[in-house]
Amino acid sequence: MNWHPGRRRGFQLLGALVVAYFGLAYVLLPALWSHHEHEPGLASLPMVTRTSTGIPGDALNVGLVGSEKDVLRALQSAGWFPADPVTFRSSIAIVGSVVLDRPYKDAPVSPLYYQGKREQFAFEKPDGRSPDRRHHVRFWQALDAGTDGRPVWLGAATYDRGVGLSRYTAQVTHHIGPDIDAERDLLMHDLTAAGMLDAVFQISGIGPTLFGRNGGGDPYYTDGEIDMGSLVAGGVKRTEPPATLPPPPLVALKDQIWHGVGNAIGQ
Repeated sequence: MNWHPGRRRGFQLLGALVVAYFGLAYVLLPALWSHHEHEPGLASLPMVTRTSTGIPGDALNVGLVGSEKDVLRALQSAGWFPADPVTFRSSIAIVGSVVLDRPYKDAPVSPLYYQGKREQFAFEKPDGRSPDRRHHVRFWQALDAGTDGRPVWLGAATYDRGVGLSRYTAQVTHHIGPDIDAERDLLMHDLTAAGMLDAVFQISGIGPTLFGRNGGGDPYYTDGEIDMGSLVAGGVKRTEPPATLPPPPLVALKDQIWHGVGNAIGQ
């Protein structure tokens, strides 16, 4: 059959577009959203916490490798304070500190759950006098032993920007700031500055998210990666910057594009 030259070119263009679509949708884009895990035991785990009522909570965005003592020592060396347990007394104390604008550097944090377990550790870094504004992070032990034989912890780092009511339950809660990547970066910076990290690397988290909501209904956005830090053993501070295990080139490219989007959102 003889095709009109214009029609033949049209079919050729259509075929090229179909091939390009399948290559983009089924090869390139999936490669952008996933990468080799330096801790393969984490690859199949969920990457979002839950509230006590089962509502999806804060996204996981940080992780540490080390013993319980290593974790406690590292966070305190980096200037983060262990949060008091939630009791009647501590609840009254935090209300009074917020109302009276008094310092409470180890104020309690509300519980979150990961794989049915409440956080084992919670730390905070004050931002001003009152605990209504603070940086904080919760940690759960995700693996008993990672690739180097030590426990692996996953955490959710967020910024409390003020006290208010949950959009879902109307309970009194802290509202978080939307840029959770900035909180991840702050924690890793503090640990690095304190000489507490031997190595840093990324693993895949929830993936790029523009319009996430936490358990209180607060919006957040993230590039979806989890920054992991391998802690120094025995508290022996590292005098050099930690070794960096870079992500694959496609993931690095995705992160650069995403950070440009995130910066535009934050303005």
